[in-house]
Amino acid sequence: MLALLYDIHGNLPALEAVLDDAHRQGATRWLIGGDVAAFGGWPAETVDRALALPAVWIRGNTDRWLVDRSDLPPEAPMHAGILACRAALGDERADELAALPESAALPHGAGRAWHASPASDMRSFQPQGGDDEAELLTGVRDRRLVFGHTHLQFQREARNDAGQPVELVNPGSVGMPLDGDRRGAYALVHEDGAVELRRVDYPWERARDQVREAAGDAEWGAIVAARLEQARFNAAPA
Repeated sequence: MLALLYDIHGNLPALEAVLDDAHRQGATRWLIGGDVAAFGGWPAETVDRALALPAVWIRGNTDRWLVDRSDLPPEAPMHAGILACRAALGDERADELAALPESAALPHGAGRAWHASPASDMRSFQPQGGDDEAELLTGVRDRRLVFGHTHLQFQREARNDAGQPVELVNPGSVGMPLDGDRRGAYALVHEDGAVELRRVDYPWERARDQVREAAGDAEWGAIVAARLEQARFNAAPA
C-alpha cells in the first residue's frame, strides 16, 4: 500500500502522527510530494524522519525556493522563513531538496504525481473546477493526477483536452491543513488502486508554539502559527 504525503512543512508531530496511522493501515511505500521542511519548527528533523522511509520524493515550490526565489519577492514575509529553513538544513541538504524531480510515476500504472500541476509548482486544481483547469490538463494522458500545494484535501474527476477522464487527487497537507480542519491529512492508494483520504489528530498546539519559538519576532512565524491554529490560509495572526 502506498501512502501519499504532501506539504509537511517542517511539522514533525504531524508527520509522526500520520506515519503511525499509515503504518497501522498497512502502508509499506511512500510518496513525499514536496514542501517538506519550510515554515515549520523542525525543518531538519522532519527531513531526517522522511529520509528514513522507503519513499519517492518530488520537489515542491518551497523546496525550489531554497535555491531559486525568483518568484518570491524579497519583501514578502515568507522570504525570511525560507532563509531560516535553509540555515537550519545547511547548504548541502537544502540544495538536494531544490534539485528533486518535479514529478514521479505512481506504481502499477496508477497515475503520476506532481506538487501542484504539470504546468507549474505554483498553479494547482481546486475542489471545484477553475477557469484554468483545461489549461492545466492540456496534454495530460495519465488517468490519475496526484498533487498538493493548496493544502485542501479532495478527490474528483475532470476531463483533459482530449475529453478523457482524469481522476484528480489532492491528499491534503500533513503539516498545515487549510480547509478548517487542523488534523493532518494524507491519502492511501490500496493495492486495487482505490484511493482513501484520511485525517489524523496531532498536537497542533506544540507545532504552533515551536514555530513561534523558531521564528522569534519574524512576521512569517506569526503567519504560520495562525494558519496552524485556524487551519485557514488567510488566518489572522493573534
